[in-house]
Amino acid sequence: MADPGVAADDAAPAAEVDSGPTMFGVPCIDERGQQVLYPSRDEYLDVLAMAAADGFELCVDVCGVDGLTNRSRTVPPGVESERFEVVVNLLDLRGRRRLRIRTQVPADDPQVPSLVELYPGAEAPEREAADLFGIRFSDHPDPSRILMPPDWDGHPLRKDYAIGAIPVQFKAVEGR
Repeated sequence: MADPGVAADDAAPAAEVDSGPTMFGVPCIDERGQQVLYPSRDEYLDVLAMAAADGFELCVDVCGVDGLTNRSRTVPPGVESERFEVVVNLLDLRGRRRLRIRTQVPADDPQVPSLVELYPGAEAPEREAADLFGIRFSDHPDPSRILMPPDWDGHPLRKDYAIGAIPVQFKAVEGR
């Protein structure tokens, strides 16, 4: 029973829920000896800048993931799983460390900031993720399609993309 002489605002604070380990201020897990960080879209660029300052000088890859058919994928407590995810893989060559960044991206606004200013090598992989998944990278220097023709409708690696029947002509092999 609450003490009638104590106002609700003066009550003891609720116990904080332990959200687990963090790195650069965001949730972090160890997955097979590799650190995996889960920044929000708002934290994305700041976390990558901190990683670059900490020696992660090489961006190996930027890719998209469509979790439409796998909504039960594991994320740490406090991170809400979204349909899309942008995954960035970084290397610290001197320290021999790997770092993976997994940022959740909602289907109704599939967009994250571009990393090209921090990691110039991210230019082509970001274009691939935009082209194949429809995840936009704001402030990207060249957001044009890189793999599909400019007039192609849709994003072929999305899980809801219709399986097409593109006619393929095979050249007959002579002598058989």
